[in-house]
Amino acid sequence: MSQPVTLQQAAVFLCGAQDVFILTHKAPDGDTLGSGFALMHALRQLGKRAAVLCNDPIPARFAYLDPHPDDQSFLPQTVVTVDVADTTLLGDKLQSYADQIDLSIDHHGSNTGFAEKLLLRADAAANCELVLDLIEAMGVALTPQIADCLYTGLATDTGCFRHTSTTADSHRAAEKLIQAGADLRSIHRRLFESESRGKIALTVAALQSLRYELGGRCATMVLMRDCINQNGVTDDELEGISALPRQIEGVQVGVTLRQYKSYRGYKVSVRTDGRVDASAICGRLGGGGHRGAAGCTFEITDLDEVYRQVLDSVRQELEQQEKLDASL
Repeated sequence: MSQPVTLQQAAVFLCGAQDVFILTHKAPDGDTLGSGFALMHALRQLGKRAAVLCNDPIPARFAYLDPHPDDQSFLPQTVVTVDVADTTLLGDKLQSYADQIDLSIDHHGSNTGFAEKLLLRADAAANCELVLDLIEAMGVALTPQIADCLYTGLATDTGCFRHTSTTADSHRAAEKLIQAGADLRSIHRRLFESESRGKIALTVAALQSLRYELGGRCATMVLMRDCINQNGVTDDELEGISALPRQIEGVQVGVTLRQYKSYRGYKVSVRTDGRVDASAICGRLGGGGHRGAAGCTFEITDLDEVYRQVLDSVRQELEQQEKLDASL
């Protein structure tokens, strides 16, 4: 198991580190990439070689996080993960580093303790909140480039500060990043105000699959791979669609099932109103995450069976919440 470290201990460790590889999780989102590239830029300010590695290609909409990529051919002396709760989330291409991770920087309470050292803040709405404090503890000045990276993760993981995980600390972090020169207008336009025609068509198809379950307290959608492919939508574009079922009035739990590219399984995304624990729902199914947003995967092709297992776990959690409410 990992040795828990404080913010200052992690800062001292990184200031003494050399030739750093920063690993993100597969199917990268704004928080893992924002955390990784912000830390990379900070380490380079200290005169160190650092590079971000990802199992999958960096989505084009995040290209501004590292506009001038440098060579990654050096051998690492230090390996760090950001926003990664388990080594399985690194993906196949990065599994060779799974047993040599020196420091994990994470905000998931479900972190499995795979790294030698663990800097964990489970109450942070975004991993970038923690990385912001870490960079400041390292004595590195917040440049507009670093601020852009950190604001990207903060905005995406909080749903532009709408998710129930958002705290006063989230807003204080945003204030710092704005003062440091984060380009909010450009970031918002890239990430939240521009959609491809293919994604709009896929959203229409996804809504046609919408079903209400458990007395209307749960809403589900299914994204089949053929439909995704026909509309030319890449997987990194799908996160916003996953949030739609939960946005329906009266729905406490929103579930989106997405078929793998291989057609041999499904990724399940669960979003809740914050009172119902999404992490517990997915935890029963081998996954995890946060109270308001979590996920799990199934390596089976029978959609009906996947649907049954997910709905059963949702039912159990809603019943637990009902019992809790009744006892108050």
